[in-house]
Amino acid sequence: MTGESSTSRVSKSVDRPGAEDLSSAPGAGRLRAAASLGAASVRAAASWPVRQATTSFVLPAVLLLFFLSIFPLLVSAYLSLTRFQFVPGGFALRWVGLANYRKLLVGIEQSHFLGVPKPPTIVGWLLFGLAASVLLAFVVRGITSASGRRGVVGRTVFAVVAGAGIWLAVRTLTPGGFPGTLLITLIYVVVGITVQYWLGLWLAFLCAQEVAGRRFFRVVFLLPMMITPVGIAYTFRILMDLGKGPFAPVWRALGLAEVSWANYAWGARLVVMLGDIWQWTPFMFVVLLAALESLPAELSEAAMVDGAGRWQSFWRISWPQLIPVTSTLVLIRMIEAFKIIDMPNVLTNGGPGTATESLTLHAFMSWRTLDIGGSAAVAYMLLFVVTFAALSYTNLAHRRLAEAA
Repeated sequence: MTGESSTSRVSKSVDRPGAEDLSSAPGAGRLRAAASLGAASVRAAASWPVRQATTSFVLPAVLLLFFLSIFPLLVSAYLSLTRFQFVPGGFALRWVGLANYRKLLVGIEQSHFLGVPKPPTIVGWLLFGLAASVLLAFVVRGITSASGRRGVVGRTVFAVVAGAGIWLAVRTLTPGGFPGTLLITLIYVVVGITVQYWLGLWLAFLCAQEVAGRRFFRVVFLLPMMITPVGIAYTFRILMDLGKGPFAPVWRALGLAEVSWANYAWGARLVVMLGDIWQWTPFMFVVLLAALESLPAELSEAAMVDGAGRWQSFWRISWPQLIPVTSTLVLIRMIEAFKIIDMPNVLTNGGPGTATESLTLHAFMSWRTLDIGGSAAVAYMLLFVVTFAALSYTNLAHRRLAEAA
């Protein structure tokens, strides 16, 4: 009875209208706000060392990146707008604005940079007309397609620049014309990447089969990657010595011992491209081999059970699965291929004349002659070309290949 009466008294006191709750007492809200503010202050004080530690670890890397990449880029941009001059007591850089770029495009360096154009032949006109038709259809497709209207400006810019490049190629590769370092570099990139990819893919396919000695060949195919580019250039220089090289008896038997490939523009370019292909095919090979062996074998085995051959299984099943790897691999190799310098420098020194000179070697030769501003301008033109090619490939080919996969 006592417990029940006390309980009823407590409940009645609580239920009385005059009873007051501590949570609704005057100043309780201020106490809760103060408690929340204190907790937030404690959390902020505890997270401050973490934020400072993160900044302390990241800041040196950012500063190093700025010093090694951005700062030289800004300095070279300034140098491309100046002209180097000797003055009493040293040298000076005189501001000339865009004169170095005008020199490359419309000035005394035009024939060196863009080449010597000639009127196109009938075949040249047909090729240019075909290319222009393809580019025009590419732009029209972007205009008429609902999904591609946002990229009409990009398609138009690409079509204009690509058309100008094709027109330059048609006119400078015409008999009597002479391509400049810009077109020569593009030839190195396009031919080199095409041959390197398909040759590397073929070697990867062979080494992925269950054949005897495949481990030995995997190691042998990687040997060119272990040699410096200068070493490869000197190796090809010895191999291509028709009079004293290791293949001299073969050339003498064929009556070619007195022929000098270095005296012919396309002969010299062919040797440079052969050296570059031999050097970089292993890169394509090892990446494609790794991608090929990582593919699931069930689909290929099912296709072979259904009667498909090895080549049919590869082209219909395996290669489409390699397209994402292919798109990224070509992009990486394309950026690197524009910087070719060792092979033409050691093999031919850019000759005969400037027939094998790339843009990087062009910039190097200008630097050696103390044309610092002109060298920086060539380097920046190379930067513009590489950026445009990489962005165009990423937005057009790379994305489409990835979607197709």
